[in-house]
Amino acid sequence: MIVAPIKEETSFDVFEKLDIRVGTIESVEDVEGADKLMCLKVNFGDHHRNIVAGIKQERENPQEIVGLQALFVVNLPPRKMKGILSEGMMFDIGYADGV
Repeated sequence: MIVAPIKEETSFDVFEKLDIRVGTIESVEDVEGADKLMCLKVNFGDHHRNIVAGIKQERENPQEIVGLQALFVVNLPPRKMKGILSEGMMFDIGYADGV
């Protein structure tokens, strides 16, 4: 098994600025013209967001993550990716190590 290396240390002050929330992935859609990107519709309980994530090549069937919960950073500035506004970032859900 290949294990992803531990990243450089950061201060608690930097970590404390992140707004990390659990969300339920309700749908996964292709992003037209993108090799890696998928658009996730995520339910955070009190609101929904579109999150664009580079997960297309991580799984044979990306639809298998529908219904799963994951961690998301929700206080990053919105960013357009291939014409779709991404309103956060998903934490890795198990594929950085190649498993």
